[in-house]
Amino acid sequence: MLGDRIRSLREKHNLTQEQIAKKIGISRGTYAHYEINKRRPDYETLIKIAEIFDVSTDYLVGRSDNQGYKIIDDNKIESDPDLQIAFNAASDFSEEARKQTIDFINYIREKEKKSGRTFKKK
Repeated sequence: MLGDRIRSLREKHNLTQEQIAKKIGISRGTYAHYEINKRRPDYETLIKIAEIFDVSTDYLVGRSDNQGYKIIDDNKIESDPDLQIAFNAASDFSEEARKQTIDFINYIREKEKKSGRTFKKK
């Protein structure tokens, strides 16, 4: 699943394996193994790949068919002290805590969508 998605995204963006590998700081061979599902990227690498293609990590690993939504813009994060605290705190979370946080955010997002609120697509 992951390999198929990153290969498809790479091709859609007209990038080579070498270009992606350089952007995330790994060898082309390592990246190629991700595309053929022989290896899995670590958490930090997965985030870098998601950022390059502007999609969610949930989309990359097949937990969602939604490529990603932008809930708030960067300016709001910079100007809201509560959001700054939340994002700084989350950077120290364990992988499991991050997954739980993402699951909770997705739950709230779905609840908001059901109430009629929409989100801007990234």
